[in-house]
Amino acid sequence: MSDRPVLLITGASSGIGAATARAVHGAGFRVALAARRLEPLQLLATELGGESHATAVVCDAADWDQVQAAVATTVAAYGRLDAVFANAGFGAVRGLLNETPEHWRDMVLTNLLGPALLMRASIPELEKTRGHVIVTASIAGHTPIVGSLYSATKHGVVAPVETARKALVPRGIRVTAISPGNVDTPFFDNQPQIALTSDDVARAALFALQQPEHVAINEIVMRHRDQEV
Repeated sequence: MSDRPVLLITGASSGIGAATARAVHGAGFRVALAARRLEPLQLLATELGGESHATAVVCDAADWDQVQAAVATTVAAYGRLDAVFANAGFGAVRGLLNETPEHWRDMVLTNLLGPALLMRASIPELEKTRGHVIVTASIAGHTPIVGSLYSATKHGVVAPVETARKALVPRGIRVTAISPGNVDTPFFDNQPQIALTSDDVARAALFALQQPEHVAINEIVMRHRDQEV
């Protein structure tokens, strides 16, 4: 087995997840690409050099059994797990009378429960490698957005990441939350005119991963220079 580090990414089929996979692969990582859609994962895995460099794993980030299986598949493929990136998530139209309750439920489970499930499933392996947990939070988790349940889910991510950090310090595991502002990704139906790119956020994730072992980047808050909110 290679000693090159291994990163498991949820929400890896597009946007920030796919950009991060490319960035860390270029820095020498092997990657496990997890998402609900298999075909784009397979295309990305092929782009990154095939099974010895990248493997595709179908996974609903809100499903405990599937998250456990994604971690097990990654370790079986590469013999180790050095970091996980809980990136899967989606939004909803603002307004408390918009969207369906079913959409809200799925969003809460994916955005809020998903990172907790990935942490729980991966801690035993990350403890072996003194590994790293990264979670995609959001500016929306710092600044309340009127009528936005999405904003509430991201507020619900920021605090648990800090509680997880305190719990995982004794296990030698680093924890980082990345809170971007607007990002030009398929996440938005109408792309914002002022936005970061997925590559911008990917560089932030790689920056956190590449710090010396004694340095923990606990949170990165980032916006396009011209974004006011």
